[in-house]
Order: sequence, then structure tokens, then C-alpha cells
Amino acid sequence: MVETIFQDIRFGFRMLRRSPSFSILAILCLTVAIGANAAVFSWIEGILFRPYPMVAHEERMVALAGTTRGTSGYTDISWPDFLDYRRNSVLCESLIVHRIMGTTLSIGDHADRATGGIVTSNYFDAIGVRPILGRGFRPEEDAGRNAHPVTVISYKTWQQRYKGDAGIIGKTQYLNGVQHTIIGVAPEGFDGTFVGYAFQFWVPVSMQETFDYTGYKLEDRGERWIEGFAMLKPGVTIQQAQSEISAIAQRLENSYPTTNRGRGIKVLPLWETPFNNAGTLLPTLEIALAVVIFVLLIACANVSNLMLVRSFARRQEMTIRVALGAGRARLLRQLLTEGLILSAFAAVGGLLFARWCRNALVLSFPPQASGVEVSLPGDIDWRVLLLSGGVCIFATLLFALVPAIQAGKIDIAGALKSESGGVVGGAGKARIRAALVLVQVSLSFVLLVGTGLLMKSAQQLRNTSPGFSTQDVLTTMIDLTAAGYDKLRAKTFQDQLIDRVQAIPGVQSAAFSRVRPFTYRTYASAPVSVIGYLPALDEQPNVEFNQVGPGYFATTGIPVLSGREFTRLDDEKAAPVAVINETMAAQYWHGRDPVGDHFLAKGQPIQVVGIAKNSKYRSILETQKPFYYVPLRQNFSVQGNLFVRTFQSPATMAPILVQQIRSLDPNLPPMETISMGEQVDRTSYTQRLAVALLGVFGGLALMLAAIGLYGVMSYAVSQSRRDLGLRMALGATGSNLLRLVMSQGLALTGGGIVLGAIGSLALTRLIGNLLFKVSPRDPLAFGSALVVMAIVSLAATFLPALRASRTDPARVLRE
Repeated sequence: MVETIFQDIRFGFRMLRRSPSFSILAILCLTVAIGANAAVFSWIEGILFRPYPMVAHEERMVALAGTTRGTSGYTDISWPDFLDYRRNSVLCESLIVHRIMGTTLSIGDHADRATGGIVTSNYFDAIGVRPILGRGFRPEEDAGRNAHPVTVISYKTWQQRYKGDAGIIGKTQYLNGVQHTIIGVAPEGFDGTFVGYAFQFWVPVSMQETFDYTGYKLEDRGERWIEGFAMLKPGVTIQQAQSEISAIAQRLENSYPTTNRGRGIKVLPLWETPFNNAGTLLPTLEIALAVVIFVLLIACANVSNLMLVRSFARRQEMTIRVALGAGRARLLRQLLTEGLILSAFAAVGGLLFARWCRNALVLSFPPQASGVEVSLPGDIDWRVLLLSGGVCIFATLLFALVPAIQAGKIDIAGALKSESGGVVGGAGKARIRAALVLVQVSLSFVLLVGTGLLMKSAQQLRNTSPGFSTQDVLTTMIDLTAAGYDKLRAKTFQDQLIDRVQAIPGVQSAAFSRVRPFTYRTYASAPVSVIGYLPALDEQPNVEFNQVGPGYFATTGIPVLSGREFTRLDDEKAAPVAVINETMAAQYWHGRDPVGDHFLAKGQPIQVVGIAKNSKYRSILETQKPFYYVPLRQNFSVQGNLFVRTFQSPATMAPILVQQIRSLDPNLPPMETISMGEQVDRTSYTQRLAVALLGVFGGLALMLAAIGLYGVMSYAVSQSRRDLGLRMALGATGSNLLRLVMSQGLALTGGGIVLGAIGSLALTRLIGNLLFKVSPRDPLAFGSALVVMAIVSLAATFLPALRASRTDPARVLRE
């Protein structure tokens, strides 16, 4: 048996060498399909299932997200609540905090933006990551208000900024203007536990206020800012952990109704983590997986069709082998062996292709500020290799089985006769080849429709107003904290800078705010109470707000519908005031005019002086929600974002702004200056990625379908030369044969389009969560797919048809 297997392998190699064009074409088609599948497998493995390769027992790691009864989406967790969950949980081995934040990292006179994390003291111990130098954090470093300015830096930071200094432990660096002592260096390859960004340093929870400009939150149960994980004990399921966490949440709600009414915790697997890119990329990668399966099916149908046509050319060889006593099982095994050889070559090429593409998702990620490193690597581990091997075997069976079965049905007597059945080849195999072409065309049509839908959705996203101006407003951050500014000095600086910027020719207005819309930076929130509004028993009204300076609404283009916006007189000496949005006015005042009324925020009375038009705060896709604004001068933050209304481009204004900032303080580091349109575009990354992936893979599928259709028609014409020559001898013209061949090719295309349209109506509903203001049955997407498919089909069938029309009947009939 072993001997015959080696004979089949050697014979298979000889047969593939005899047909190099067929072999190369088949291997290329399969390489593209297997490589696309392996690449998507690696992305799913490295981003969703095992995003933290250095974390011990990653399979037991789950995300913790806050919930609010009666509302969708997730919130953060407060520090006092987190401590209660950690103390009372018996099914969790450990609970950790990992909060992303951006800051300024200063070494000497050089300052850059950097991404870091606020973590609990047990962070490195819980995930099994040991610093290669120094130590991690100690339990006492969780407590105290800014009491432990220590940091663990990443391996890359150690190498790039400190040149691998072996004596780095004990040295200091400035983070957000505060001197931190370096106590450890993380191992190489560990970038933190946030999908999408490589962290450069970590600080303990006690330093929260240093990096969070909304104030000290470690003692306030109502301040929710924590993003956390839990490590489950061995054998504990997510469902069991959820039951325990929910029971603890219910006890906290009963004990602290003022802050915890309607609040809970959801235990989620890593691929659904809502506070990093895992949750946002999940639907996109699900679609990518479905698309590459389509590509694999198209490639297999393509190669199967080529092998079927090739087996028609090898009918004499097969007939002789059967006549000499070869069993049909041996023929079947031989053809499967040839298919396995093709798949093996394609698998090697596909894995190399996948490794080359493992970091390709970063290419679609929006540009980031200097010093911020995006990381979305795929992971080609043994699981990906095993899956790819399974795909290889599946593909072999899929594309080689039909030709092998057909070869096993050889009729020796019938094979001695001439087999003709029209332009598409022998009558016995024409239906199978037609069915395979239908599969390719229909699946390609589905992918084209999906690509059209997502492209139109992306266009709708770009054309939808977020409620503020995107074209004529530029923004940059002024990092006064890193320069050591106190509140009084920062207020003076902001006033002087606003005056200078507004004096620049072409600038209409300028303003500051604490939070820039459409960023990871969190808005502050406060429990509110409005006279005349009675909340439900399980409702705890909690509304987010932003601190903004005078002229903010005029600068950003948010209309003030009633009342006024803030002025410089709304400072710490004046009575607290606020501008609320339309949704807040409608929800809490029920049609009454709220201007002049008061509401309580954290027990403090605030007067409503204006109503602003609704806008978006984090994403175009978010639903309208209550929101209010307070004067920056009454709730001052040293860290601020500058907004400039101007017709000048970012490239023109950036050096001018840097010059004005440096004229006030030459030590302030320049920051990125972008338009608000670019800021909005950065949040639509998943939609753009879905369009890019569908476009690339859909293009590959279309190319494979065109190759398949061309190959089948070309082989069929070559095998039907005698029939075509006979037709011309009996009076048919070249144009008659051209129409004959093209009509049969286009008939196959038409049938595939009909099947594809039916499949699209059923399958495009699955991408509804990625569509924005676009129906899954959009006629423009279907029409565009029809036009593209028709053009490709015409191109694929024209060349074989043209060759058929030039048949020389005298030469053909003499052969």
C-alpha cells in the first residue's frame, strides 16, 4: 500500500509537470484562497481569541463591563464597586484594572505623546507577566492620592528611549509633568492588554488623578472610569461567573441605591470586549471569515472545473488504464493524490501569503499622532496551522472529488467513440461544468453586492453631519500639565493664546474644551435631579458633560437654539451655569422651556442658560442621549483641546499655531493639528476596514470567477474544434460561431447572477449591523454588481469566442 501511494505521488508529479500552465493556474487560485483563509484565521486568533500571547491562562481571562438597566451598551465601573467585586468573588482567581490613557512622556528636553495604562497592583502577577528588570507593583501602591509615582516601562520604550540601559531601574521620567521612578521593564513582546495599541508604560491606580483630568475618583462610588478583566478559576464557566457577579451587583444596589440603582456587570469573553478594538472588530472579522470561505468555494469550483476539462483531455489515458486492469478505486485515488499535491503547494504559498498579511489590518487604521503605536497583529500559531491544514484537505476533496468520480465512470466501449456535445464539451460533463461556473458567478455576485452596500454605507457615514462642523474647524491639544502649569497659570495661558489665535488672519474664532469629540477620552458624568421629573424606581439619572470655553459653540458650529452660550464672565466667581442639549431638555423638562430653570448635579444647583442642538459625542452611530456643557472656567482642567474655526488647511495652520504656542512658552511640545473631519473619520475605522476587506477579497473572487469562466470556455473551444470546423464547412460564418460561444458563456453568467441575486437577498441581511442608512436590498448595489459581473463575463468569454470564430474548417477536418 505504501509502495502504491509513492507510485501515485510520483505519477502525480509527472502529470502536473506535463501540464505546467494548468498546474500553475490551479496552484495560484488555491494559494489565493488558502492564503486568504489563513490570513483571516490569524487575525481572528491574534485579535479576538488570543490577543495577549504572553498572558498565562489566557483562555480563562474575561472582560468586565458595566451595564445600566433599561439602556443598551456598556459603561465603566467605579473603583469602590471594583474593590467590592474583588473582595466578594470566590469564582474569580483575580480581578484587574487596565485603563488606557494617553499622556506626554518627557526625557530631558524631549517630549512625545505616549500610550499607557492605569493598572491595579496585582496586574502583572495576575496575568503571569514578570518584568525582566526590576519589579511590578506592590499592594500598597493601589492606595493614596497620587502617592506612588512609579512606573513599569515597556521593552520597546527601554530599547528605543533608553538604549537598553542596564541601570534603568531607579531612574526617572516625567509622565504628564509628574516625575515617576522606573521600577521595572516589561518583557519583550508584551504590549499590554488593549487590542489595537501598544502600551509604553504602566502606572498604579493610586496615580489616577495625575492622568485623569476630571478629578480624583478613588473614593467616589458614582464615578465610573474603570475597564477591568477577571481571571476565572480553573473549571469555572462564564455563566457561573456571571451569576456570582450579578448577585454581588444586586447586593451593592441594595446597599448603595443612590449610586448603584439599576447598575450591574456583564462578564464577556475577550472577543466581545467593549472597551477596546476587539468588540468593534468582531463583526468585521466575522464578515471577513464568511467572505474568504466564499473565495475558497469559488477557487475550488474553478480548479475543479479545470481538472474536469483536463480529465476530458485525458480520457484516452484513463480508458487505457481501465482496459489494462486498473481498478476504479485506484483511478479515484490517483486523481485525489494529484489534487492533494496541488493543495500542498498552495498551502505552503498560502501560509507565506498569510504571514506577509498578518499586520495588514494596520494599513486601514487611521493615522495616529507621533509616539502612538498601533498594533493589530495576526497570530499564526499551531491552531491556525491546523485549521489551514483542514482547509487544504477540505479543498482537495471539494475540487478533486467530482473529476475523480467522473473519471471512475469510464465506459470503455463508449470512450472509443468520438465524444461531442457542443461548445461546452462532452454532453456527460457539460452539466457539471456549467454547475461549477454557476457557483463561481453566483458567489462572486453576492460578494459584489456586499461590497457595494458597505461602500454606500461608508459614503453615507461621510456625508452625515455629526452635529458640528467638520470642514472648517481644526483642533490640537495643548499639554500644559506636562509643562507643570497650575490652574492659575494655565487660565492665563489659555486666555492669551485665544487672543493671539483669533488675531491670526483667516481665523474666525477659537475656543478650548476639556474633551475632544470622537476620541477615547471619557466625558465626566454626574447624577442629576430635575424638579418635576420623577425617575423610575430602577433609574438613576446620570448625564455626561463636557467643560468648554467661551465661544465653543460658535467655533465648533453647534447651534445654540435658545438662550446663550458661555462668556468669560462665566468664571469661578459667577453662579454655576450650563447649556443642555435638545434630548436632555425633552427628557427632563417634557416640553417646558428649561432656560432659567435649575437642576442638581452631584447635589449642586446649576442654572440652564441655553439649549444646544443635538450632536454626536463618540461616534456617528451612537443614539441621541442627554448631555450638557459647563463653563471650563468654572470646572477648570489644565489639559485642554484647542478648536480653531478657519478656512486654512491643517498643513498651513499647524506651524502658525506652533509658533504662537512657542511664543508664549518655548518649552511646550507641539501636538498634532487635524481637522474635525479627520477626527470623525478615525472613528469609522471598522466600516472602512470592512469595505477594504470586502473589496480586496471580492476582487479576488471576481478574478477567480473570470479565470474559471475563461478557462472553461477556452478548454471547451479547444476540445470542440472538430464540431466548430464542421459547422463552418456546412455554412456557418465566424460571427455565427462568435455569437454561439458568447451566448453559451453569457447564459451561464446569467444563471449565476440570478442565483447570486437570490442568495444576496438572504445573506446581505447578515451585515445589517455594519450598514448605516442603507437597505440590505439597495437597488444601486444590486445594479452595480450586475453591471460589473456582465462586463467581466463579456471579457472572459470574448477571447475564446474570437478564437472559435477563426477556426479553419479545412485544417480541422483533416486532423
